Amino acid sequence: MNKKWEYYDKNEEIIKKIQEDFKVSHLLANIIANKGLKTKEEIEVFLNPTRNDFHDPYLMPDMEKAVNRIIKAIENKEKVIIYGDYDVDGITSITVLKKFLADRGLQADQYIPNRLDEGYGLNKAAIEKIVSEKYDLMITVDCGISGIEEVEYANSLGLETIVTDHHEPSDVLPKALAVVDAKRKDNKYPCNQLAGVGVVFKLIQAISQKLNLDAKEYLKFLDIVCVGTISDIVPLVDENRVIAKLGLKLVEVTRNIGLKTLLNQIGYKKIDSSAISFGIAPRINACGRMGHEIEALDLFLTEDEAEAKKIAQRLNEYNKQRQDIEKRIYTEVLEMAEKGEKEKPAIVLADENWHHGVIGIVASKITDMYYKPSILICFEEDMGKGSGRSVQGFDLYDALSKCDEHIEKFGGHSMAIGIGVSREEFPKFKEQFLKYAENADIKDLVPIIKIDSEITIKDMQTDIVKELDKLEPYGEANKMPVFMYRNLKIDSIRALSEGKHLKLTLKDDNLVIDAIGFNMGHLAEEYLLGDKIDVVGSLEINSFNNRETVQINLKDIRKSY
Repeated sequence: MNKKWEYYDKNEEIIKKIQEDFKVSHLLANIIANKGLKTKEEIEVFLNPTRNDFHDPYLMPDMEKAVNRIIKAIENKEKVIIYGDYDVDGITSITVLKKFLADRGLQADQYIPNRLDEGYGLNKAAIEKIVSEKYDLMITVDCGISGIEEVEYANSLGLETIVTDHHEPSDVLPKALAVVDAKRKDNKYPCNQLAGVGVVFKLIQAISQKLNLDAKEYLKFLDIVCVGTISDIVPLVDENRVIAKLGLKLVEVTRNIGLKTLLNQIGYKKIDSSAISFGIAPRINACGRMGHEIEALDLFLTEDEAEAKKIAQRLNEYNKQRQDIEKRIYTEVLEMAEKGEKEKPAIVLADENWHHGVIGIVASKITDMYYKPSILICFEEDMGKGSGRSVQGFDLYDALSKCDEHIEKFGGHSMAIGIGVSREEFPKFKEQFLKYAENADIKDLVPIIKIDSEITIKDMQTDIVKELDKLEPYGEANKMPVFMYRNLKIDSIRALSEGKHLKLTLKDDNLVIDAIGFNMGHLAEEYLLGDKIDVVGSLEINSFNNRETVQINLKDIRKSY
């Protein structure tokens, strides 16, 4: 598949100013300039954030109301329940609020809906159960903003509710005691891109300030807040970057027995955003996907090392099960796609033997493979549940809004959706959606690789590449930098792992450069020894036999002209 290479506009004057002010290399200064940070203060916060860079929590809508009601519950030892989501963001949100309240002498309980039976968010059956158990106050975390009917139902049953969320609200807000969400239209809070656990962090910061507590009473939870923030793929800019950067330092020395145990089991040598995104997050999310959400919470709450080891082992098993199921579904979807579905403007498929807790991951891989919107549906009896993923330039949420005639329900955003459709209506929905996608003329959309800078032989030094660690943690809106290197000669080329990956050695004069291209093994047949190529990729340090060398992790290659 052809990919479009795009370059940032380069302003040498700004780059040199950053280089002088912060005593960094030209390469690092170039990348910082690309981020559009305009002032010295903004760059300082980006590179070296401190606890003083957190915003005032009381700028968030309804924060004062929420704090006052929770302090009342603490003082009166009320019966409180925290209602949270089953993903990493939800689990970490419950953990932080539950532990903080316990430190204040309030033992709150929790309710996590089962993904497979109840789905996401508030539901009336759960509220009935909560009311029957005589709770005085329900606090939602990472959910609730869309639960207008459910909060109204709770009100009618005498259950008071505080909503804390980070998802987009509709024009009407739930009639809760307080609705703390920085995406509200009346929001004045400077950072409206917090994860659900980020909103909870602001809540406990606000309570701490009201009670005149030492800052460590809320800052000590930054390790867990960091895990939820990075895992939820929110933009790692502004306050999210402060949370992630400071939080990773706490993760390295975490006192949370469950987190420490899981980190030890997955064996990452370096605790960075990758360790969270690819080590911790999949294992916690696997619990929710496989219907064992409470075990992820138990891991973060336990004070017993032996129990933590047992739970962590089970999380690894759930993750392995998830991987096996995902691999099977992915293979089946590929087979269906290759039989003609890939020729259509979008890939819309359904099966009754798929697992709806996993098909979102598969849809993401299928979209990456064919660079087309994809929607996968799992049928259970007469009803289908599914997930969809999109490409830049095609708003999937808007598309479903215009193709909702045959849909039971859907939700999400431009790039990812959840959907419910009956077995009977699925063929009609598929026909309508494919027609919409065809009229949208998305066949000319191609993946865009944004290149931070062109590099040469002088940049291939370990100290320069190590300096790039100042840009960590990487994530949404702060991607690992991508570089372009021209006119390299292929010294060796071969496919690895049964043709899946590509391994190259490249020459620039007498310098030999190692390069690896994951899922690019098919290119081994398209290039010959001695070919001159341009490459784009990220730079990384490869350690072998106590020797460190710079390696290029390839994103794309093409012949030099």
